[in-house]
Amino acid sequence: MHILIGLIGLIILIASSLRRWLLRRETPQMQAVDFSGELYQVGQACIARQGPEEAEHSVIVMPGFVENFLYFTAYYQDPALQLIMLTSADYHVPVNRARYLKADWISPPRARPGTIAYDAEVLNQALENLASGRQVRVHGHSRGGAVVLEAARQRPDLFSRVEVVLEAPVLPQGKPYREAPKAARWFLPFFLFAWQQQPISPSNRHLFGPLDDPRKRELIGALPFNPRHGSTFVANALDLADWMANTSTDIYQHLRRGAILVPAKDRILHPSAMLHSAEQAENLQIIQIADCSHLITLDRPDCIPPLAEA
Repeated sequence: MHILIGLIGLIILIASSLRRWLLRRETPQMQAVDFSGELYQVGQACIARQGPEEAEHSVIVMPGFVENFLYFTAYYQDPALQLIMLTSADYHVPVNRARYLKADWISPPRARPGTIAYDAEVLNQALENLASGRQVRVHGHSRGGAVVLEAARQRPDLFSRVEVVLEAPVLPQGKPYREAPKAARWFLPFFLFAWQQQPISPSNRHLFGPLDDPRKRELIGALPFNPRHGSTFVANALDLADWMANTSTDIYQHLRRGAILVPAKDRILHPSAMLHSAEQAENLQIIQIADCSHLITLDRPDCIPPLAEA
């Protein structure tokens, strides 16, 4: 019996030590491109801006959980557009040889890094200081949708003239497609490490919709490598679940116009819960997409509302 107890204790010690190492371990960066534009470091996050200063449209894009802003660049590629792209706190910036500009408007966020509230503060700094177009759109995908909602709650004054696109979004009172037991949260660092060994596998490929497009496969292959540390992956996952459960649908009152896109074949978030929450947003159009995965911009870009005419 003593030997068995000792063996169990040793296994627990090894597992705990390995978990601490996985939380602290820096993830190698797997995706970066050449970038011609401005980069600003805001706390542990980053804002990138490209396109003309005097543009008709400014678009701010906020990627989702474990995504980078390259998710949006093929869709918003018009050179006449001012495109402002955010990188979440403690994520790799997908830019080769990144060089950051200094600006007196930059203020370190007050919220805890890894949270929706932290990234929302960064989004509001981009909206207030960099979006100079005559018309402004803020487009958030998945977790990015929650960041947009939280940013509007923090600074409703900034969103009075903004059109929002919430794409397959994390919403108040939303749910994941499959609920995991709370005890499984302890194993999240091990899950991330396993995912990095095979980003697209027989067990997860159904989550992403069609995989015949090389660019889409490249973006998906980079997903588990975008957070710089396992601790950030865990912080994002726990905060996301807490935000959905504890945020009231009253938050929608701060958005004036735009759309919520709900894909019927979402296997990341639960489409019915997403739709039920979206129905509480009185000022937003709901666009249901019958044959589409969680990745609408990649699979059905035709469903994204066009930018408004001047």
